[in-house]
Amino acid sequence: MEDRMHFAERELKPYAEPVTPDQLRVGETYFGVYFLDKDGFVPILEPKVFIGRNLEPEDKDKLYFQDFASYRSGVRYDPASAEDEGVFETWVEKRVFEFERALDVLLACSLRREKGRR
Repeated sequence: MEDRMHFAERELKPYAEPVTPDQLRVGETYFGVYFLDKDGFVPILEPKVFIGRNLEPEDKDKLYFQDFASYRSGVRYDPASAEDEGVFETWVEKRVFEFERALDVLLACSLRREKGRR
């Protein structure tokens, strides 16, 4: 017998709900949702770990994220060490989502794709 799964119905808001900078927690995984096309039919879901704010002396309101794979393998941010394989990104402001809100963005994409096929 096949185990069936049911996804609970949910109402989607007409706008995305990214995490605000004050909600970000160091060491937590967030998700960037990007689209490769202007119509928003081809998404990319990219896990990022928030590693801190203003990690360099000259920084002002910069948010630092690291790719999930290198973070999980133990690579940590060290500006003096350029040989690490991690991908570190800084943003003054970036649209990243908690998992459920990223899922909302993908569900909205699914609805756009469905509508676009008609």
